[in-house]
Amino acid sequence: MPIGTRVWDFGKVLLLAGTLAATFLVFAGLAMRVAVRARQVTVPNLVGQPLADATALASQLDLQLRIDPVQRPDPKVPAGHVLMQEPTSGSAARRQRSVRVILSAGAHVALAPSLLGETQRSAEIRVAQDGLSIGAITEIRSALYPPDVVVAQDPPPSAQTAQIRLLVNRGEDRATYVMPDLIGLNGERAADVMRTRGFRVSITAQSTASAVPPGVVVRQAPAGGYQVHPGDPIALEVSR
Repeated sequence: MPIGTRVWDFGKVLLLAGTLAATFLVFAGLAMRVAVRARQVTVPNLVGQPLADATALASQLDLQLRIDPVQRPDPKVPAGHVLMQEPTSGSAARRQRSVRVILSAGAHVALAPSLLGETQRSAEIRVAQDGLSIGAITEIRSALYPPDVVVAQDPPPSAQTAQIRLLVNRGEDRATYVMPDLIGLNGERAADVMRTRGFRVSITAQSTASAVPPGVVVRQAPAGGYQVHPGDPIALEVSR
């Protein structure tokens, strides 16, 4: 057999062997990927579940729970229920993998501090520092107490509780007026009347208006009909 023919036949054998090897590697890779995916599951959401239910749910997916020895207080999650988990729900995990969970110790119970006379902000900070939570905040308006001060609390100081409700004074109601229409009136006189009622009036500018006597209000802010309170600024523009 000529040498060229034998070399050609040998090359065809090598090409066939290479093709078979590549095919084997491709199918081996696909089989390995399928096997890996078959061993993976989606981690369920265990947060809020009682420990027994969370254990059963994880067991159905061939996962194991690893319970953190330290429980954490939480006013919204009952004691003995899952507060946190790792990995999070929706993650892909291999079967037989453990899922770490932290259980809730329930609401933290402590002695209520005395918050009377404190501002709402300082009361909220102090309650948080004691591991408690603020419940409903009811408001009153009274001239007998400073604004934004706690005037009552429930439960009273030194009572065991997990949550404290507050009664906060928002200050005395301010008088409310309807802004009159001052267009066409004498600016200085209108300003004097509004100032006697506690408004801050300024004549901001002057404009030339034909057939309008000097000093007459031609523009105002706010406009007539708006609600205003003593202390609010009022701007008048008069003719010249």
